[in-house]
Amino acid sequence: MAFPFLSSPRNPVRRALIALALPLLAGSAFAQAWPTKPITLVVPFPPGGPTDVASRIVAQKMSLSLKQNILVDNRSGASGTIGAAFAAKAAPDGYTFVMLATPTLLASHLYGTVPYDIFKNFTPVGTVYDLPIVMVVNPKALPSVNGLQDLIAKAKADGGKLNYTTAGAGSFGHLTTEQLKNIGKFEMQHVPYRGSAPAVTDLIGGQVPAMFSDLVAVIPHIRAGTLRPIAVGSGKRVSLLPDVKTVAEQGFPGFDATSWGGLLAPAGTPQAVVDRMSAELKKALDDKEVGEKLQSVGSFAAYGTPEQTATRMRQDFERWGKVIRDNKITNQ
Repeated sequence: MAFPFLSSPRNPVRRALIALALPLLAGSAFAQAWPTKPITLVVPFPPGGPTDVASRIVAQKMSLSLKQNILVDNRSGASGTIGAAFAAKAAPDGYTFVMLATPTLLASHLYGTVPYDIFKNFTPVGTVYDLPIVMVVNPKALPSVNGLQDLIAKAKADGGKLNYTTAGAGSFGHLTTEQLKNIGKFEMQHVPYRGSAPAVTDLIGGQVPAMFSDLVAVIPHIRAGTLRPIAVGSGKRVSLLPDVKTVAEQGFPGFDATSWGGLLAPAGTPQAVVDRMSAELKKALDDKEVGEKLQSVGSFAAYGTPEQTATRMRQDFERWGKVIRDNKITNQ
């Protein structure tokens, strides 16, 4: 059906329709042309860590599909807040993104104030990976501990003096262990380290007997037999450790703790670019080879839409924020 009255350039309805259409057309044209130069992916953690390794696997695959290099820029420090603050100030032109990890999401709870607002200064692009955490023990230091209830019994028998270590105060392993202690009504003493590597080194050496760690940091030592896995924090068992029961299966129904990573863009990035980047991310994570590479280092492809990522961010921010407050955990 034709509407001759719309043909008049002075018709207010015609002008309103054009005004509405122009941004959509401009955004579509920009997305089709984008990217015309390399993209920077800020990883707010050091090279070799779980966030960095997963980011490089995914970035390499997306570079091929986008026909532009995705350059990983490691800007580590202060639970990822240094890199996140840098990305928050970047031009929202579709050429800077940041890989969010759980510690960065929760940083404002731990530090009091951070130089960005994780919800206002960023636009979610998509969830990238899940990073299961696993409770491991030194089999020489705790030879009789083969499951979570064995560890709890040992902790109670030692009057709460049994030590456990993590990658640092406020790390996801720390928060998970504290929540487990609250629910299970037992005590252990936290011995924080600066990063997973020194913590795992001393765990293997016997200076500390137990650790709730991300799977990436300990899977080689589990395979070597120098560490014994006794529980995984996620709601379901993980394929790399099919015989290891979850925390939920060992007396804590409903317990589910999984660290994860998500791709964010500076707020104001064109929606058409966010949508295309999210679609390219999904394509990369659906690739069998990418999935196998992620699993080989202890993380798992876990695409989520921008909306699902935003919901997960808010839920984890509130859940773990309560754990931080209830246990008076700080990183200041």
